[in-house]
Amino acid sequence: MKRLKNIAALLLIASILPMLAGCKKDEKEIKKIRDLEFTVVEDADLPGELKEIIDEKKEKPFRLHYSNDEALYIVVGYGKQNSGGYSIAVEDLYLTKNAIYIDTNLIGPSQDELVTQGATYPYIVVKLEYMDKKIVFE
Repeated sequence: MKRLKNIAALLLIASILPMLAGCKKDEKEIKKIRDLEFTVVEDADLPGELKEIIDEKKEKPFRLHYSNDEALYIVVGYGKQNSGGYSIAVEDLYLTKNAIYIDTNLIGPSQDELVTQGATYPYIVVKLEYMDKKIVFE
């Protein structure tokens, strides 16, 4: 009986190992097809509906995308900050077979920089050609 349990346990392990190895393989298969060209959009140039959505969400960190007939907009907000002087860098924006990947970084003010006192809500809106792809925020 003990021998049957050992065999059953080995069969179970043997059936799970390929699945675990498969998970790792999928993670490594993210292959960049190409970097994507984009424009950083100023508030004045945002579609009205998108501006309203951002205003509703800006208090807390958020990530969203919005599209219309012309373009795809990807928005990353960093929530309420206690002063001005923040900027946001797009570290990476690229296309894979199944998705668009974006990586941004919030850059704080330098210690010797004069900044606006009071709450600010830094966010970035990037505009790119319309694509019907999943958006992955890194």
